[in-house]
Amino acid sequence: MNPDLRAKLEDNLSRHKDITDKLSTPEVYSNQSQMKSLNQELTKLEPSIKLFQKYLNIEKSILDTKELLHDEDKEMIAIARQELRQHEIELKNIESKIIEATVEKDPNDSRDIFMEIRAGTGGEEAAIFAGDLFKMYTKFSEKNKWRIEIINSNISDHGGFKEIIFKIIGDNVYSSLKYESGTHRVQRVPETETQGRVHTSASTVAVLPIVEQVDDIEINPADLRIDTYRASGAGGQHVNKTDSAVRITHLPTNIIVQCQNQRSQLKNKNTAMKMLKSKIYQKMLDDKNKDLQELSDSKMDNAWGSQIRSYVFHPYNLIKDHRTDTQTSNISSVLDGDIDMFIKKYLINNMEQSSERK
Repeated sequence: MNPDLRAKLEDNLSRHKDITDKLSTPEVYSNQSQMKSLNQELTKLEPSIKLFQKYLNIEKSILDTKELLHDEDKEMIAIARQELRQHEIELKNIESKIIEATVEKDPNDSRDIFMEIRAGTGGEEAAIFAGDLFKMYTKFSEKNKWRIEIINSNISDHGGFKEIIFKIIGDNVYSSLKYESGTHRVQRVPETETQGRVHTSASTVAVLPIVEQVDDIEINPADLRIDTYRASGAGGQHVNKTDSAVRITHLPTNIIVQCQNQRSQLKNKNTAMKMLKSKIYQKMLDDKNKDLQELSDSKMDNAWGSQIRSYVFHPYNLIKDHRTDTQTSNISSVLDGDIDMFIKKYLINNMEQSSERK
């Protein structure tokens, strides 16, 4: 467990005991206002405290099981190793639940998402890297038993994506992936490079919570320009003989969305309207808090100053998250969907910042 998270939980455990002791005193019992305040704080602490106590019990079981590894009985050692593996899996699962319970809740955390990946600086290599990012998030989704639906894509000449927009459906998708928004930079010798030169390229990722119904969002049909066109596949060839693809422009904000994944124009229009609502909703959130990154801006800045993560293949292997300084040399594992380390560290940092603000 992260030392900072453990220290925070130990403080919470101490505070929990302190509150419990105070609630049993006559002074607090006779002061209804103070008793209510302490009970509210206790209720807020209890979910993470119960999980932490379970975590400590499993830790103790691991230590006890490790003692059995010194036994002379080979059968006993085999059983101990099996139990140890099971305890370690349990410990990892509990830690994930602790992080979820400790971080301040976002009302959008349980929502599905639209994810947009766009090739930025670097031409064809940036498009290839956008394809690598799409594969990474696809693998991560598969590991979490989430489902992906491609909404719109623009395939590049070498099999990458100039742009790909897709939906990820599952449990708490936005909670896990909302911090992936930003610029992802890659440094490597591209497949298209014949002279062996190292190129630096970038792709941008935007994560939008899918909103079905938000009271504050009212879209006037008169504010929309709806265009239809034929859906196209790789190389620009038409994949449908009818104008099934839909592009919607919201004139007041100049937000543009498009969808071509269905053969039905009506289905594409419905999906495009959901994307439009999500983008307008995200714009509302950004306007309320100017410090938030503009996740839904289709012209997201892909300059180096906004990068969140670097993927370096040459002259050494290193992936580094610039917000938390989390890094690993196992590039193949990360591109295969193992991005939990980055997500957990950012959640812990977010938890600590929330505590400091309080």
